[in-house]
Amino acid sequence: MSILWAVIFFGLLIFFHELGHFIFAKLVNVKVLKFSLGFGPKVLGRKIGETEYLISAIPLGGYVKPLGEEPGEELAEEDKPRAFQYQPVWKRAAIVIAGPVFNLVLAYIIFLVFLGLKLPVAIPELDSMTSTIESVMDGSPAMKAGLKEGDTVVEIDGTSVMDWNEMAGIFSKSPGKELGLRVKRGDEFINVRITPEPAEAKDETGKGTIVGRIGISKRLDAHVIQSDSIFSAPFRAIEALYGWCALTIEVVVKLFTGAVSTKQVGGPILIVDAAAKAASVGPFAYFNFIAIISINLAILNLLPIPVLDGGHLMFFTIEALRGKPLSEKALVIANKAGMAILFTLIAFVFYNDIMRIVVPWLQKSLPQ
Repeated sequence: MSILWAVIFFGLLIFFHELGHFIFAKLVNVKVLKFSLGFGPKVLGRKIGETEYLISAIPLGGYVKPLGEEPGEELAEEDKPRAFQYQPVWKRAAIVIAGPVFNLVLAYIIFLVFLGLKLPVAIPELDSMTSTIESVMDGSPAMKAGLKEGDTVVEIDGTSVMDWNEMAGIFSKSPGKELGLRVKRGDEFINVRITPEPAEAKDETGKGTIVGRIGISKRLDAHVIQSDSIFSAPFRAIEALYGWCALTIEVVVKLFTGAVSTKQVGGPILIVDAAAKAASVGPFAYFNFIAIISINLAILNLLPIPVLDGGHLMFFTIEALRGKPLSEKALVIANKAGMAILFTLIAFVFYNDIMRIVVPWLQKSLPQ
């Protein structure tokens, strides 16, 4: 079932993204040769009018192929008026930006349904997720080690921690193991030794397991948006969409500046795992997760990296300022650089996924 939920999840995200490109291409009279849900070999396909609609073998993606999309593509004179490369900058930009915009539309629709049904939409406050201790339980390992309210854990066994979830995850995986903490207290740094107590808990499958606890807690604040009627729901949904977009941009900025740990960045394995967990909780959690990832996909796609939508928009902006496009050679070099950056990011997120999900699963599954 995990694979099924993941296929539905990715299929819905990619469908909306590519639907945006497709609709705007049609609106500005650019000929669309193919609209495929999925990559790879064709499984099913039918040509309707001038466009072939496909379902392809690899369901985790999709694409729209307009006429004349590739630089230097040879075209007959009669085809040029409807070819992508021969359109004015504003038309090409509209087609490209429509993909991320439709991902935001998907998130808006989900939030609108939630709020129309009087279900809340919560937006966590990033500052409340820091590794600062709010309270210490009496008699706990934390109290015995001398930790106090207001202390901020900055390192565990020499590894820096930047948020509460990262810190709690390390404690959870270390029952009975002594750990060395570097703690910021006011303007000073202190070092303490602490051993998380073993405690019974349930994993994501409901199976009993032993985790480590040190007896600290914190209230994770969130801005909760609610609607009291279907008439206010559309406006509150805009507020929810704006809030999540602002939070996502804040996280991206802090990732690049180092204020948020890159260990929190996840990829397809994490998303598949999280989608399955969300689906097991219920439709609200599952579609809420789809909305959040759809917003992330929209914003990340707008980063000015060649091969992403934001990279294309960057080239269009340069073309508009220069009065002519970049040379084909410059575009090829830029796209190769963009692919190198993209593959590096993919390798990084897969490494994070493997270390966060696959390795712990293997440790539990393999005989000791």
